[in-house]
Amino acid sequence: MNAAVQLHRYFEPAHTAAEPERYDVIVIGGGQAGLSVGYYLRRRGLDFAILDASERVGDVWRKRWDSLKLFTPARFDALVGMPFPAPPDSFPTHEQMADYLEAYARRFELPVKNGVRVESLRRENGVYVIEAAGRRFVADQVVVAMGNFQVQNTPAFAAQLDPSVVQLHASQYKNPAQLREGSVLVAGAGNSGAEIAIELAKSGRRVWVAGPSTGEVGFKMSSFWGRLLLARLLLRFVFHRLLTIRTPMGRKARPKMLRHATPLIRTRTSDLLGAGVQRVGRVTAAEAGRPVLEDGSRLDAANVIWCTGFTPGFSWIKLPILDERGLPRHEAGIVPDHPGLYFVGLHFLYSMSSSMIHGVSRDAERITRHLASVRHAM
Repeated sequence: MNAAVQLHRYFEPAHTAAEPERYDVIVIGGGQAGLSVGYYLRRRGLDFAILDASERVGDVWRKRWDSLKLFTPARFDALVGMPFPAPPDSFPTHEQMADYLEAYARRFELPVKNGVRVESLRRENGVYVIEAAGRRFVADQVVVAMGNFQVQNTPAFAAQLDPSVVQLHASQYKNPAQLREGSVLVAGAGNSGAEIAIELAKSGRRVWVAGPSTGEVGFKMSSFWGRLLLARLLLRFVFHRLLTIRTPMGRKARPKMLRHATPLIRTRTSDLLGAGVQRVGRVTAAEAGRPVLEDGSRLDAANVIWCTGFTPGFSWIKLPILDERGLPRHEAGIVPDHPGLYFVGLHFLYSMSSSMIHGVSRDAERITRHLASVRHAM
């Protein structure tokens, strides 16, 4: 690609609302799901654009906490068509993942439009219309390539904590220097909560982790046998092949998986205890400006990190496809009542691995194959 073409791609002229931008397909979301969809759309020769709110490809990963490493080894962190540039059994940093996604988009010349936050998706006169920061996009088909985790979820009573208590959602946490001196309550005992708690405990603070156990894998991932079991049994077979909507076990497990956090993968309960982290019950209220546990005890925490997850955040979809939880109704990513509308990247879209890096490419290929067959029949 020559310099003139690159400048045209990355410094496009502004469009007005009166000048809709027309494509065969619009992909909403430029993370690993959107880029995987883009790879297959490019191979099929379709005219498409990928809209992403971030200023730079990979920014969702760049903004995670400083010490974060992926929970899966590098051999499972590659998208279709491009190996991950790290030793297969190493656990990449979040910066490495961000840079990989940016390099992936560049290598396959994927038309990502950064800084474009979608404000609404609706259907008019037989086509999909997308409004985004004064720009309008029109397409026959749309792929929403985003996960379930878009809007920070914190309890309403968080506002009742004393103003002196430093509060951060897990998505805002970067390192211990953000916190004031004193103890820390980590509300939420999933993977993020456990790893942040251990980091804070190692900084010399008193740390509580609140909430019920999410369970844990039955082996130590850092060991040789642990990595072998993780690769061959858990990720490649159980999550990718066994737990799918096509198997009886997968159909039975799916409702529970959609409601509950993923079991601890790299961190174990023994690691928390070894670091001096205290396990306590769920945080249920605030009293006298301090968090209160389900047993009625009050914690004198100077800081609270809410590892309480996210809500779906799909209210910008102005179509009658969302259920009572705000999640889209679909059949393995295909929305039957709205032809041409698809989803990729949702938790357990097709299998337990659907929202994981190593599983998203399979869903992207399947969805783009369906999309292309529909276009052929138009």
